[in-house]
Amino acid sequence: MVALVWPGSHRIDPIAPGALREALARADGFLWVDLCPPDEADRALLQEAFGFHPLAIEDALRARERPKLDVYPDHYFMVFYAVDYDPEDGLRLRPVHLFVGPRYLVTVRPQRIPEIEEEIARWSGPEPPRPIAPGSLVYDLLDAILDHYFPVLDRITEEVEAIEERLFAGSDGRLIEAIFQMRKALLELRRVVAPEREVINLLLRRELPVFRPEDMIYFQDLYDRLVRLTESIDLYRDMLSGALESYLSLQSNRLNEIVKVLTIASIILMANALVAGIYGMNFEYMPELEWPWGYPMALLMMATISAALVLFFRRRGWL
Repeated sequence: MVALVWPGSHRIDPIAPGALREALARADGFLWVDLCPPDEADRALLQEAFGFHPLAIEDALRARERPKLDVYPDHYFMVFYAVDYDPEDGLRLRPVHLFVGPRYLVTVRPQRIPEIEEEIARWSGPEPPRPIAPGSLVYDLLDAILDHYFPVLDRITEEVEAIEERLFAGSDGRLIEAIFQMRKALLELRRVVAPEREVINLLLRRELPVFRPEDMIYFQDLYDRLVRLTESIDLYRDMLSGALESYLSLQSNRLNEIVKVLTIASIILMANALVAGIYGMNFEYMPELEWPWGYPMALLMMATISAALVLFFRRRGWL
């Protein structure tokens, strides 16, 4: 547990439950408590010191809750996600749960998130970067998280462009696997970004007097960035769908070419088999059986028929 207490911003790591209640009781104070990772003692602390609803606490301790915003009589409960991408491991989602009240901010996260660690370090000094208010802290946290979405999307874009280059470079047995992996990553990212956009949209309605009117322009900036992210994700999903269709079309064309060549070869072999079958019937009265030039003549007939068929197929454009 890490606690930042204002005024006179000081950091307490860890903090005792009694100190939490004392900080909350200060008329001029503001408190930021960060739990990483939370345990059962923290569950009791959240309920006793802050009086959060048991359902909200249960959601905060879950690993994969959907991005959302719950409105309670005196505070917000928000679920957001930090993201990271690795070509080997794919997209990684790291949840952040926020309880936001007029005089406190509580963040709960099951694992370390560099963006939040940097914000804690930035706000730990004696001189905070901006005036202390719920809107300032929440905006800076979400802003740091969203800023990391764009490098992730850039890396995914590079992967999509590499897939398009591999598509026309030739046969690649693992290309279809790469396409489906990228589609899965983009789908997971959109499942996070789209609800987060609605979360910020709900904050803009100002249903609780937690945020100041001047904070709304900052949240509008977050909303605009999430809209841009959603549009970019949809664009790259369409590009991957087009790449998949092109891949299937190329594979179908290659298969058609192979089938066409095999069919032509089968026809030529069938014509040659006809000649061989006739002279292999072993009837007693066949004029050519006793002819010294019968064998060369049969081979010549096979070669002539094969050449004629090849010429015919070329003139028809089938070969």
